[in-house]
Amino acid sequence: MVAGRLQEKNGYYYMVLSYTGADGKRKQPWHATGLPVKGNKKRAEEMLRELRRSFTPPKPNRKEELSPDMVFSDYMLYWLKIIRPAVQETTWSSYNFNVKNHIVPYFEPTGITLGGLQARHIQSFYLHELETLKATSVLRQHANLHKALKYAVKLDLIPGNPVDKVERPKPEKYLAAYYTAEEMEQLFEAARGHRLELIIQFAAFYGLRRGEVLGLRWDAVDFEAGTLTIRHIVTSTNLEGKHVLVEADRAKTKSSLRTLPLVASFAQRLRALKEQQAYNEKLCGNCYNQKYKGYLFVDEMGNLILPNAVTDGFAKLLADHGLRKIRFHDLRHSCASLLLKQGVPMKQIQEWLGHSDISTTANIYAHLDSQSKQLSAATMEQALPLPEELPENRW
Repeated sequence: MVAGRLQEKNGYYYMVLSYTGADGKRKQPWHATGLPVKGNKKRAEEMLRELRRSFTPPKPNRKEELSPDMVFSDYMLYWLKIIRPAVQETTWSSYNFNVKNHIVPYFEPTGITLGGLQARHIQSFYLHELETLKATSVLRQHANLHKALKYAVKLDLIPGNPVDKVERPKPEKYLAAYYTAEEMEQLFEAARGHRLELIIQFAAFYGLRRGEVLGLRWDAVDFEAGTLTIRHIVTSTNLEGKHVLVEADRAKTKSSLRTLPLVASFAQRLRALKEQQAYNEKLCGNCYNQKYKGYLFVDEMGNLILPNAVTDGFAKLLADHGLRKIRFHDLRHSCASLLLKQGVPMKQIQEWLGHSDISTTANIYAHLDSQSKQLSAATMEQALPLPEELPENRW
């Protein structure tokens, strides 16, 4: 309901409404009551209440072409079409979800235009979203809005990006879950003979992401050189209601493209896996799925092991054996924590995990770096020894 007040003019009551127009400016239309001021205040107040209840701010004409006067929610939908060919499917899927499920439903009823959008409108949107979502989710919407409006600035549709003026939500401190060495031994024992056994071992030993493990292909394994190259991923996403499998010759970031040593125990396991796949293919004949022949992790019929099957199967494995609940991705964190405990420097852990920046590694695992803290404490004891005598007891 819009705001409003009574105003006297020439001996009559007028109703003055107040609302923000689609151009972002304050509108204050006057409406005559036809009532003289004397003796009609209650009647005028009732008319004002009724007008405020029934009044709907006029919406601007919907423009299909890019223009500062187009409705902002329409611009966001238009931007989705523009950006789609330029980004990966998984990225576009995230944009699509945020725009259609959050940004458009909030802004469309307001009728605010692209040119009329102000920082205060976006700030109000964030506050609204934080009532039901975590700050990390709102930060993704913040990133979407910033990218979309940056494009509008580039096309000279708006003079500046209003998102730059907004106080963005503060992300929650993230504490990674991880297994201890003892828990990892229990997990490996529980996974013995399980269809996810080798997948779990790769994720835990090499700290690979789920998509990186499932994306491993035989052309990434060099038995002679003793190397394993991470350069392909398999993941899944939801595109406009359809579940889509994504296979791509890329990794999450440039640093994710890395070559790691193929240790002897894994080389032995992979040779056995290669023999098993050849046997399965011969046994199944024409029924064997040739589409995924180059992948390490396929089932007995040659079908690719899917990301959701790994997530669900891992959770069930833990539950069946009474192991502490963690996510499959937490095997990666467990790998990092074990490396830290063995005194491996943070820079080397960054390269092992394929983080693009050491600050990412440090932000996630700094609280686990007890080894470097112990070294610092020992160094300070050497450099600044305390007096042998204890302080005199004064109480």
